[in-house]
Amino acid sequence: MARDKPDYYYKQSAVIPVHRKGDGWEVLLITSRKKKRWIVPKGIVEKNYTPADSAAKEALEEAGILGKPYPQAIGKYRYKKWGGVCSVEVFVMIVDRELDKWLESHRHRRWVGLGKAIKLVEESGLRKILGRLEEYMAKNHV
Repeated sequence: MARDKPDYYYKQSAVIPVHRKGDGWEVLLITSRKKKRWIVPKGIVEKNYTPADSAAKEALEEAGILGKPYPQAIGKYRYKKWGGVCSVEVFVMIVDRELDKWLESHRHRRWVGLGKAIKLVEESGLRKILGRLEEYMAKNHV
């Protein structure tokens, strides 16, 4: 089956938006455009952007949040789309600010505990990465 998009569409990056809640972490999930599934901000790595910076741009556009992603990715996962397989590099971002209005404000956003986030997200590769979040944060002394 031929791929429907240019090669660069298949290289993507995502951000797991987090903030501290008591002794643990909360994750900001957003709804997908069409199926309204719970996801994290994600998109094509844009030209002239690092994967981390591109993920931060998606976080602003899709979730209306600002912050600086950690430069070291927490992991990668793959999924099928457009007749091919997309590879997604995932970064963690502590949210500094939430905007009241943003480009894709038709999406819902919701802060949830890490355990609940793992249950709500359907994408198995992303669930596995979320399962490593506490260890990643401890290792990075956050």
